[in-house]
Amino acid sequence: MQSTFTIGIEEEYLLVDKDSLALADVPDALMTACREALQDQVSPEFLACQIEIGTKPCETVAEAREDLRHLRRTIAELSDKHNLAPIAAGCHPFSDWKAQETTEKQRYTQLESELENIARRMLICGMHVHVGLEGDDLRIDLMPQLSYFLPHLLALSASSPFWQGEDSGLASYRMSVMDNMPRTGLPPQFDSWAEYQRTTDTLVDLDIIEDASKVWWDLRPSVHYPTLETRIFDVQPRMAHSLGLAGLTQALCRMLLRLRDANQSWRKYDRFLISENRWRAQRYGTRDSLIDFGDQKMQGFDTLFEEIVELLAEDAEALRCLDEVCALRDVVAKGTSAERQRKVWAEAPEGKGGEAVVRHLIEEYHADL
Repeated sequence: MQSTFTIGIEEEYLLVDKDSLALADVPDALMTACREALQDQVSPEFLACQIEIGTKPCETVAEAREDLRHLRRTIAELSDKHNLAPIAAGCHPFSDWKAQETTEKQRYTQLESELENIARRMLICGMHVHVGLEGDDLRIDLMPQLSYFLPHLLALSASSPFWQGEDSGLASYRMSVMDNMPRTGLPPQFDSWAEYQRTTDTLVDLDIIEDASKVWWDLRPSVHYPTLETRIFDVQPRMAHSLGLAGLTQALCRMLLRLRDANQSWRKYDRFLISENRWRAQRYGTRDSLIDFGDQKMQGFDTLFEEIVELLAEDAEALRCLDEVCALRDVVAKGTSAERQRKVWAEAPEGKGGEAVVRHLIEEYHADL
């Protein structure tokens, strides 16, 4: 195998006032302190209540753990000085998107101008996992094969059941908001890197987008790095689950390349079929079945997850992330963040469910630090 399978993790957080538990804008002094401490590993996001971090390229999940722990801990410690706390969930349980301010930055101002309320409604936070794969055509070849597993990754990561104080009925309401944006959803299938470039360059040449970084598919070749960037995840309240999902993505890429080296490949299913599983993951998380297209039947998520672990165990072992991948059994057995949040809301005093969920999310953010 020619690729190194380095990983990088990007996470978006929301800042909340520790007294009201509502969203709060990131003060200039806080962003300055974060920049001084973390350099280019931290940046503002589209909305002023958001902040984004990114690990350095890491060889292993263990290395990513140390970097991510440092980033999360630093954001928490510096935020505390302003009576703020970060939470890592796909949506805030009760704050109103219409009350949020956008960050003053040319790229974000242009986005708001182009998309109007669709952009302003983006009160959502995701996690992106980059996996290093050497060769443009290799990334294009593996992209539709890895797409098969995107619904499974979404189901495990679901952390956004609430929207503006109401239970959305979905495990990942974030995806509903994201899907209103143009150039989102499952990636198309391309026969070559040249075809991918011709397709995206059409929009660039017409001045519709400045570059392919404004193509927001669930999975895409990174514009800036030699990686495949998986973008379908809700951000994880618990760092341990972030690392498990990163390791799972890394191992899936190695498994697919191992098949390729043996003149085999994972079957490329039509986007229409994968979209059905994507919807089921968005709606139910891990609580209900997904379609097993190989066996042509519905399969419980617990069974599907064990089949995936068996499929890529040797790859996770080689990448030294098998323990982190297997630790996701905790999510399958005990429920996603969406289920944990619903439980907290249900057990809270009447009218206090949203505040209870935010306190819970603050606690989970700090749990692995």
